[in-house]
Amino acid sequence: MIRNRTLASALCTAAALLGVGVAPASAQTSAASTATAAATSCYGGAKTLTYHYQAAAKEYGTYTTSSRCNDINLRLITDEPGVYLDACVVFVDHTSKCNNGDAYTTHGTEWGTVATDVKDGTHFVLRVHAYDIDAQNVTFQIAY
Repeated sequence: MIRNRTLASALCTAAALLGVGVAPASAQTSAASTATAAATSCYGGAKTLTYHYQAAAKEYGTYTTSSRCNDINLRLITDEPGVYLDACVVFVDHTSKCNNGDAYTTHGTEWGTVATDVKDGTHFVLRVHAYDIDAQNVTFQIAY
């Protein structure tokens, strides 16, 4: 009799969970896997470059965006704390000025967006300058 009650209790619990719409763990991990795969394919094609300190901004490129990334992303590869680079994108077929109202954004070791929602096949130059004099020789990556 106890076995039947235990089984009945387990069945009722399972039915209740299905009734309230709790997604199975496999469905929850599937959505996370899709997001991770998209980021991996974008960042997996990242190009590694090195910035050497100079007074004026340095330009890298011309590059062409692809379907691999929706944005143009940048991150520093450094172990030194407090080192940052300022960056912007110049869409060379349309202008000689930086995006975002000719403004730079500051980037560290986490992936950050330099330009968002960029169409595939867009030609651009990455313009970089030191945040301060700590950025002497800085290796960084761009993904686009």
